[in-house]
Amino acid sequence: MIRGLFTASSGMASQQFLIDTIANNLANVNTNGFKKTRVDFQDLLYQTIRPAGTSVDQTTRVPSGIQVGHGSRVADTQKIFTQGNFKLTENPLDLVIEGDGFFKLQLQDGTNVYTRDGSFTLDENGDIVNSDGYRLDPPINIPQDAVEVAVGRDGTVSVRIAGDVDATDVGQILTSDFINNSGLKAIGQNLFLETTASGPPIEGPPGADGRGEIASGFLESSNVSVVEEMVNLIIGQRAYDSNARVVETSDQMLQTATNLKR
Repeated sequence: MIRGLFTASSGMASQQFLIDTIANNLANVNTNGFKKTRVDFQDLLYQTIRPAGTSVDQTTRVPSGIQVGHGSRVADTQKIFTQGNFKLTENPLDLVIEGDGFFKLQLQDGTNVYTRDGSFTLDENGDIVNSDGYRLDPPINIPQDAVEVAVGRDGTVSVRIAGDVDATDVGQILTSDFINNSGLKAIGQNLFLETTASGPPIEGPPGADGRGEIASGFLESSNVSVVEEMVNLIIGQRAYDSNARVVETSDQMLQTATNLKR
């Protein structure tokens, strides 16, 4: 009975974590470049009451044993880096990566971060920055007298200066990829940090070495499916309710056993 209380409570804690994760996924259903999180569970330690293969007599062994588990816990959370849908904006500085890769940004302290959110603009100096003011790395500057900006499939940024007929290249956007994208650390603001688990970034021009090409005038939507998350929410809620019922039942059984001693 006591074991049942703790086992069921671990199940409730696991399902609560799942529901919290689903809530975060749904909260970011309209966040550019957001990648949904999946929760994986594992069972806890087992108590072996009778090992499998235990001898009954000199010639007979039981084919299976007796074990009792102690619940579940969260094993890990994984970001799912499937491609989100593209939405047309016709803004030349709205960019998507068609395939693998991340845009590389530099924080004000010099730290490099990575994102799938390609919503860019210009700061007061003409540098290409994201919505929080973090510059692309390597930086790309657009001249103040530029009247037209274009970004090619290979990340080449070209501008046309007032009075000129031909465009001039001013830089190239490089993208980064990782051996293990799931090892990246999400830090908010649509940004990720590399970790020892992700491996070092593999940087290069878009379209080379398996990296996706860049498309200008589009933004990548969140890859969260509302229907899928709602189904998972119902499953998690039912599992939570079931474990709560086990807690109630175990408590009632414990009270009954206690009353027998009176």
